Amino acid sequence: MGGTNCDRETITAFKDLGVKVEVKHSSRIIKEETLLDYNILVFPGGFAYGDYVRSGVIWAKEIEAHLLDDLTKFVDDRRPVLGICNGFQILVELGLLPGFQGRSAYPEAALATNASNAYECRWVRLRNMNRGNCLFTHLIPRDSVVRIPVGHGEGRLIFPKEREEKCLQQLYENDQVVFRYVKPDDSFAEGEYPHNPNGAFHDIAGVCSPEGNVFGLMPHPERGYYGWQLPDWTRLEEPPQYGDGRAIFEATVEYVERKF
Repeated sequence: MGGTNCDRETITAFKDLGVKVEVKHSSRIIKEETLLDYNILVFPGGFAYGDYVRSGVIWAKEIEAHLLDDLTKFVDDRRPVLGICNGFQILVELGLLPGFQGRSAYPEAALATNASNAYECRWVRLRNMNRGNCLFTHLIPRDSVVRIPVGHGEGRLIFPKEREEKCLQQLYENDQVVFRYVKPDDSFAEGEYPHNPNGAFHDIAGVCSPEGNVFGLMPHPERGYYGWQLPDWTRLEEPPQYGDGRAIFEATVEYVERKF
């Protein structure tokens, strides 16, 4: 889709894990193919349709109009759907996330303009809150902290004010909270900028569906896949071969190899 970015980095990550990857414009899928020809679906970051109206909504409506049946079958088959940044926004607009009772006909949350009213591009620290439901993070120990960069202007996850606490309760009951922003001392950001870069409710950086096979996050794991992408790699005596973002892709591939 025009306006997306980091698709090449995402391709590189999957290819490093031995996966055959194809980049497809949505119009190609609509006219000539089916989503069910694939085992993993990734909506990459970027600015699809220039983020006119609001981020992700136009592409989401196109998918809803032309690919909803395929996408519903894809999700029901428990195939992995990953939404990174703009992709997360699309999954929320589609009603797939948080998807408390399955796909909602209308968005149950929103990814609003950053509290800073600015585009935020920085490395952040994230605590893995998931108890095992999210298939994408099963290689990351629960309660451990990872470093992955963000780059977005509309990443502030919010819920209707009158339903905030109810939604949060449901997220925890369903084990849907995946990542929360934390400070350098690994305590929760508590909304403090820049550790929470966008002002997201409850410091939430990523959530999954109740079934765990749909995952959206604002940080870009493909930008933290290799060790040389780390912001401090030149100061390390022996930089790691890989960064923390690799675990998300590796877990996805392992899941598909086991299931399909």
